[in-house]
Amino acid sequence: MILINGAVSNSLAATDRGLAYGDGVFRTLALRSGRPRAWSEHFRKLEHDCGALAIPCPAQAQLREELALLAEHEPDCAVKIVITRGSGQRGYAPPSPVAPTRIVMSFPLPQYPAELRQSGIKARLCSLRLGYQPALAGVKHLNRLENVLARAEWDDPETAEGLLLDAEGNAIGGTMTNLFIVENGALATPDLSRCGVAGVTRERIFARAAEHGIVCRIEHIAVDRVLRADEAFLVNSLIGVWQIRELGGKAWTPGPLAASVRRWLDEESD
Repeated sequence: MILINGAVSNSLAATDRGLAYGDGVFRTLALRSGRPRAWSEHFRKLEHDCGALAIPCPAQAQLREELALLAEHEPDCAVKIVITRGSGQRGYAPPSPVAPTRIVMSFPLPQYPAELRQSGIKARLCSLRLGYQPALAGVKHLNRLENVLARAEWDDPETAEGLLLDAEGNAIGGTMTNLFIVENGALATPDLSRCGVAGVTRERIFARAAEHGIVCRIEHIAVDRVLRADEAFLVNSLIGVWQIRELGGKAWTPGPLAASVRRWLDEESD
């Protein structure tokens, strides 16, 4: 089901700046039994990212009404919320005033094999290197061509995800995930102040780690450090936690802290 500005539709104006320039932001989340998982965190992120692009953010109540419509149609589904700057004339100059386009759509929840969650995944190092743009770092904006090109690097069905590095060889995250490593019982996750996307599940893990007395550092993490880690795992709002089983010639067995993080997220209420 697709709602565009509140109406059921699958048509978008050809002049929409989201289509022309990737001028917009998005969020992806799960509906479970009709309830949006981690909704307050997702809305807070959406509001932040709209602000970073100076696009008016829809009211939370308006989005909740539209999520409820999707839930009537499909109570367990994946939801994507897209906010663009709306239509404009040719050229880069933003229109004034801005009339944003609001797209809320549902998809079937992805059905990943159970062993990916239980035994871990095979990942690969992507050749593409992420460019630096601090003004957009962390923002889930619509221009995701780096991720598209990185994901096109492999078609091996045994490889579940690719790890992206920046120009200096620091690990940033997967093509669709955030990265954590475990060192001596502490967590570390890449600094995303120059590039990358700061996901909601990443922030949820910060909060849960603090509650459980687990140190969680945000640092530049060279790829060699990932390969030396006791555990490494990838997270997002749909997959939860995927522990890395194999990457760059290194093999891991399932570790205890990744399993604990998975349990924290599973037990967390909405």
